[in-house]
Amino acid sequence: MSRFLGLAVIIASAATLAGCGQSPFRAQHSDLRSSTTRQAAIEQPRRPVAVASVVRRTPAPEAGESSGKSHGIASFYSEGNRTASGEKFNPGELTAAHPTLPFGTKLRVTNTHTGRSVTVRVNDRGPYVPGRVVDVSYSAAQELGMVGRGVAPVKLDVVQ
Repeated sequence: MSRFLGLAVIIASAATLAGCGQSPFRAQHSDLRSSTTRQAAIEQPRRPVAVASVVRRTPAPEAGESSGKSHGIASFYSEGNRTASGEKFNPGELTAAHPTLPFGTKLRVTNTHTGRSVTVRVNDRGPYVPGRVVDVSYSAAQELGMVGRGVAPVKLDVVQ
């Protein structure tokens, strides 16, 4: 009989411990954690669709006209396969990505901190980061002295 009583106590204890794993608090806690994760995913910044469509609808200025933004931040890129113009991307060429200027436009990019400048040929679209006015190739970034920082304040002048 004492064996039966001891076995009953062990079974009751095990059942109690197993029930603790399924407590309402634990279920609420895991629900709270998943809702926080979902909320964080919802609150991530998203690029407004209207901005992208405005950029695409803006007519490209003629080669002799100003692009509208002649000052801003430049960045550079050194990887990619094809440009928007269909050319193979070559980081060794003096090329650039501009959102609206026609392909083939010659653009003088001047680093306003150092005074160094380089003439590039627009063969791609971009940049797609708010506040940036031009992306230049790696070799153009070297000429401008901006490889170390990655970005630089620039002035843009259409040359041809």
